[in-house]
Amino acid sequence: MLGGPERKLLALSGKFSDLVWSPDGKSLAFTDVVWPQEMPSIFLLSIETREKRRLTSPPAQYFGDLYPAFSPDGQTLAFTRESSVHLGAIYLVPSQGGEPKRLTVDNNWIYNLDWTADGQSIVFASMRGGSRLWKVSAAGGTPEPLPFGGEHPFPRAMHFSISRQGHRLAYSILLDDPNIWRIEVPSSQGQRTSPIPLISSSQHDLGPQFSPDGQKIVFQSTRSGSPEIWVCSSDGTNPIQLTSLGRNTGTPRWSPDGRHIAFDSRAETNSYVFVINAEGGVPRRVTTETSNGLVPSWSRDGRFIYFCSNRSGTLQVWKVPAAGGEAVQVTKGGGAVAFESSDGQFLYYCKFDVAGLWRIPVNGGEESLVLDQPKEGYWGYWAVVDRGIYFIDPETKPRATLKLFSFASRRVMQIAAIEKKPYPGVPGFAVSPDGRWILYTQLDQSGSDIMLVENFQ
Repeated sequence: MLGGPERKLLALSGKFSDLVWSPDGKSLAFTDVVWPQEMPSIFLLSIETREKRRLTSPPAQYFGDLYPAFSPDGQTLAFTRESSVHLGAIYLVPSQGGEPKRLTVDNNWIYNLDWTADGQSIVFASMRGGSRLWKVSAAGGTPEPLPFGGEHPFPRAMHFSISRQGHRLAYSILLDDPNIWRIEVPSSQGQRTSPIPLISSSQHDLGPQFSPDGQKIVFQSTRSGSPEIWVCSSDGTNPIQLTSLGRNTGTPRWSPDGRHIAFDSRAETNSYVFVINAEGGVPRRVTTETSNGLVPSWSRDGRFIYFCSNRSGTLQVWKVPAAGGEAVQVTKGGGAVAFESSDGQFLYYCKFDVAGLWRIPVNGGEESLVLDQPKEGYWGYWAVVDRGIYFIDPETKPRATLKLFSFASRRVMQIAAIEKKPYPGVPGFAVSPDGRWILYTQLDQSGSDIMLVENFQ
């Protein structure tokens, strides 16, 4: 029945939704969490009774269940179970409940999925040698690339919809172009300079970090066809590819002595922390447990590497000896991206799913909230220096703003305006060792094209 006043069906957490109708129009499938640190699960809601029923419960080592899609007969739901951030496999579960069955064997970047009209196959967006659309039989088998959805060198064919009748498929191509910009910190006389693009290409360039001597920059780029680690001079020239792993690799961090670089990479079924010589070579895996290790950083003395892991069931900060060994949990109330203070006395960290910055003593103690920044989704846009904490506030108008939280005054000062919005969800910020320069990842171009495929089978 159409028309009439709107009515509230259910209150969700606000962090997840992925709302999809069942074919008979009597139910909604969606992703949600019951408590704040829980990973997302698939739920069903009866439109008539408003009963909310849990359909899946991802194991502790997984990052959650996303993107539910009903089969045309409504008997089965397909969904993605992530073993790491954006890395997962497709599963099937009966809509009446039951044990999920894994459909795809490998773990890869998957975003969005849908059933073909005959219910025989599942189409999904995935980054397998480039971002495009793929199809896999609902009975299992090897995914096959579709002959469309890869029209550009490195776009993202993400959102799509398959008509129930008429053999049509519509999809969008997302054309993001993030690049690394540099801005000079204003002098004591208040002189300000405009930001300039420092590292740019037609692909994704992000995650910059200065070397300890300030002479080089390590960053992540897809200019070779997949996300890899690159190094260049501090002026952005002489780029050299450091890794050739052919998979999602990023968040590089220099060791305090400048001899090594830590990074994370999606190997096998999970993400792990690796260390490579700054001049190149074979990466050495530091985290070995069958759980995820993400966004590494070094202790000031170079003895330990901090990283984020869900091995205890929730995302927490852990640390492991840089030479290898047993990892120990550092935070208890959640944690993700962590850096030690300049004097090595405190560990500052943020969380993926909530705004704010916390700190705890390196030798142990209770956590305390320092700032209500960075904003949710901008976990990669802050840095601890001697005088305070630099960060980018993306919500100021009319433009995002570079700010400094001063340790001395306990006040936030505005430093400079950012030309365009920073690229969210990535590590994108660095301060030079002498405090003169700041690097950040800016979204220079953002657009999309909608494509229509006729006679889709």
